[in-house]
Amino acid sequence: MHDHPNVRAVQEALDIADALDGSGAPSQARILPDAVHTAAAAAAALGVEVGQIANSLIFNADGEPLLVLTSGAHRVNTAQVAAQLGLDSLDRATPEFVREHTGQAIGGVAPLGHPKPVRTLVDTALAAWDEVWAAAGVPQSVYPTTYAELIRVTGGTPAEVA
Repeated sequence: MHDHPNVRAVQEALDIADALDGSGAPSQARILPDAVHTAAAAAAALGVEVGQIANSLIFNADGEPLLVLTSGAHRVNTAQVAAQLGLDSLDRATPEFVREHTGQAIGGVAPLGHPKPVRTLVDTALAAWDEVWAAAGVPQSVYPTTYAELIRVTGGTPAEVA
């Protein structure tokens, strides 16, 4: 599974981000025995708290993709986020929209490794954890990271999203 094109793209993006920053060894994608399609399943598989899971959720923001990296401990308040961003609408994206803009399928969308940059919000609730886990391109692949690293590698904006 490390050879899957999506996992390779995510790992290459992590390697490049580390080379640019020079802060140490880049995170390494980990392949789990089974797919983890929910934050609860990922937390159980990793032996961590559900709040440490950084869900990568793609929304259709007035026709443009918006990636919200949110703590697995809560749901995105779409009305609140739309108001913060001055959007007319913020809707859950279709699987086709997600794949078009990320190259990845729902359940495995990573914060990076997309064909082109996606506007990103990073849930401030993730700052409570020293380590968080994000998907690495497919539903059975994850990698460890930090809140600060998520902001850095995605160019994301910290936001209250719940």
